[in-house]
Amino acid sequence: MLTLASKLKRDDGVRGPRASNPASDSTRRVSVRDKLLVKEVAELEANLPCTCKVNFPDPNKLHYFQLTVIPDEGYYQGGKFQFEIEVPDAYNMVDLLNFDDPLNIEAAEHHLRDKVSQWFI
Repeated sequence: MLTLASKLKRDDGVRGPRASNPASDSTRRVSVRDKLLVKEVAELEANLPCTCKVNFPDPNKLHYFQLTVIPDEGYYQGGKFQFEIEVPDAYNMVDLLNFDDPLNIEAAEHHLRDKVSQWFI
């Protein structure tokens, strides 16, 4: 099972001590996409039909995976369909945010005032 915590641990182990870049200790951030994908990958694996298989070539890159579908009924029965899926950095942010009709008026006003720091909240 892939988790963000294990992903971060592996990243730290690969990079070694971060003493060479002390600024990164306090400013290291995990992307919104990666946080969402940890939860959604677990959901995907739990609910995937038996006719589908998901493969993560690099377990440290949850945003890239392969999906194989082998239908067991219908016109496409016996076929094998392979898909490569790459989730963009702006995943779940581009359509999620609607500043023209906001539910959170204060957040929308903040966005309009300070667009530069909107992704560093």
